[in-house]
Amino acid sequence: MPLTVGTAGHVDHGKTWLVRALTGKDTDRLPEERRRGLSIDLGYAPLELQDGRRLSLIDVPGHERFVRNMVAGASGIDLFLLVVDAGEGPRAQTYEHLEILRVLGIERGVVAVTKVDAVGSERLRLAVAEAQELVPGAEVVTVSAKTGLGLERLRESIGRAGDQAARPGSEWPTRLWLDRAFTIPGTGTVATGTLWSGSVAAGDTLRLEPAGREVRIRGVEVHDAPVERAEAGQRVAVALPDVARTELRRGDALVEPGTYPVSYRLSVALQGDGIPSAVTVLLGSAGISARVVRRGNYAQLRLSEAVVAARGDRLVLRTGKTVGGAIVLDPTPPRRLDLDQLEVLKGGDPVSIARELTHEPQTEDSLRARGVLAPTELTVGLRGLVQSDNWYFRPEWLEELNASVRAQLERRVESGALDPGLATAELLPQGGWTPAVLPLLDVELRDGKAYLPGSAPTLGARAAEAQRLTAELERAGPSGIEVRDAELARYLEAQGRLVRLGNGHAISRAAYEAAHAVLVEECAKAGSIRLARFRDLVGVSRRPAQLLLERFDADGVTRRQGDERVLRRGARG
Repeated sequence: MPLTVGTAGHVDHGKTWLVRALTGKDTDRLPEERRRGLSIDLGYAPLELQDGRRLSLIDVPGHERFVRNMVAGASGIDLFLLVVDAGEGPRAQTYEHLEILRVLGIERGVVAVTKVDAVGSERLRLAVAEAQELVPGAEVVTVSAKTGLGLERLRESIGRAGDQAARPGSEWPTRLWLDRAFTIPGTGTVATGTLWSGSVAAGDTLRLEPAGREVRIRGVEVHDAPVERAEAGQRVAVALPDVARTELRRGDALVEPGTYPVSYRLSVALQGDGIPSAVTVLLGSAGISARVVRRGNYAQLRLSEAVVAARGDRLVLRTGKTVGGAIVLDPTPPRRLDLDQLEVLKGGDPVSIARELTHEPQTEDSLRARGVLAPTELTVGLRGLVQSDNWYFRPEWLEELNASVRAQLERRVESGALDPGLATAELLPQGGWTPAVLPLLDVELRDGKAYLPGSAPTLGARAAEAQRLTAELERAGPSGIEVRDAELARYLEAQGRLVRLGNGHAISRAAYEAAHAVLVEECAKAGSIRLARFRDLVGVSRRPAQLLLERFDADGVTRRQGDERVLRRGARG
C-alpha cells in the first residue's frame, strides 16, 4: 500500500536537513526559502526503505506563520515524522503540530531527536526522555543529519510504523486535493497534490471543484517518474492540457464526477472546548473562513467559500492558533434556501431575493452569476443590502456579526484585562470580505485591534507595579529578571518598556538593544557566534544568554546551525 509521511515540528529543529539526509533531495525550492534558511511552503521527496518500499515524504514549514501550509501537507498523510532539536527540546510549534496531527486522526509515526552531534550525553538523555513523553508508544530515534548518525535506524523505524498504518477511505472514489500548480513548457499546466482516495491515470476525466468543470488528465507522474496509474497515498502530479494555471488554486480538488458534493455548509461534530464563533476551517489543502453555529457538541459551519467534502472528513479549526477540530457528519445539510430551486424565486421581489442569496457576504459579480435576477432587478435588489467596497452584506447577518463582536469585547473589558482590545483576526473569519466589513462594525480600530468605543489600554491600579518592575529591569541589565505577571509583561512589551524572553524571563529594551549590537558586531567579525562566546561578551550566565539567543532566533535576527548562530541576511545591516 502506498504511504505518505509528513514531517512535523518547530521551526529550525532540522526537518528540511533531515529530509535531505534521508532522501538526498533539498525540498527548499523557493528562492525566499533559501535566502532566509526557512521553509515556507511544502516540499516533497521520495523515501526509499531497506525493504524496497518507496514512500512519499512531505516536508512542512515549522514557523507559526505558515501553519496553514503545514496543515495542507499534513492532510492526507499516513505517518508523521516528528522532529525535535536535541538542544532545544519541544517548543511551541512542536505542541501545535502534535495537536493538528491528533485532530486529523494521524496516530502512527516516529519521533526523531535531531542535532545530537551538537549536545552532550546528559542533554541527549533528557531530550530523549522529553520526546518519549510527547508521543507515548512512538519509537524515538536519535539522529544527526550532519554526520549521518542514526539515519538507517530511522528508516527502519519508519518502515515499522508503516506496517501498522491504514488509510481510511482509500476505497472511496477518486479525490485529489491540489496544493501546487505551475506551467512546464511543452506540457502546459501541471497540478500536484496527495491522492486521498481512488486512483488516477492518463485519459481519465475528472471534475475540478468547486469550479464545477470537467478536465481531462493527459499524464500522471509520481515523484517525477511517469506512471500508468497512481494510487491513493501517493504524491501525484497530473498534466491538465486544457486548464490555465491561473484557473487553479490551493484548496481545489479533482474528483470523480458525481461523487463528492460541493457545499457552503457542513454539519460537524466539534473536537475541543471554547471554539469561537469565527474560525478558519482547514480542510485538505483549503483554508476557508467560517462561522460556527453551535448545537451542543455539534455545529454547522457556514463557510465563506464552497468546499468539496465527504462524511468522515477531519477539519482543523484555527483563529490565530489551532483551537480545535471537527469531523464532518453531513457535507450537505439542509439550508434555508435550496440553491437548486432558485427558479421559483424568479419574478418575486428583487430585494427579498437578493437577501435570500446573501446568507454569506457576496460581490455583485457573484450575485449576477447566480442568474436569478435580471440586471435591472439586481440593481434594485442591491439597495436592500449593506455595501462596503465591492462586498454586499445581508443586514441581518451584519447585525448578528456585530453583536458577536461586541459581546466578545465586552467580556474582554469585564475580565479586567490591561488591554481591552482584541486582534481582528481573533474576532472575525479571515475572508476576502473581512477588510470591507470592519468599517461597518460598531467598534474602534487601532493598530490591528478592535475596541469598544471609548475603551483603551490602561494600567490603572497597576501603574505603581509597572513602575517598580521597569526600574528593577533597568538595574538587572542583560541578566534580566523573572516576571510572573504575564499580562503585565505583554502590556509593557507593547509599550516598548521591556522584551520578553522564554520561561517568564524579561529584560529591559535597552539591554536587549545592547545585546543585539554585541551579537551583530561579533557575527559580522567572526561569521558566527557560540553560546559561550555570546555569554562572555554580554557578561551574563548561561541561562539568560541562552534565552536571549532564542529570542534573536524568534525575531529573525539569527539562525541556528549546529551549536553556532549566524546572522540571517536581513539582519546584516
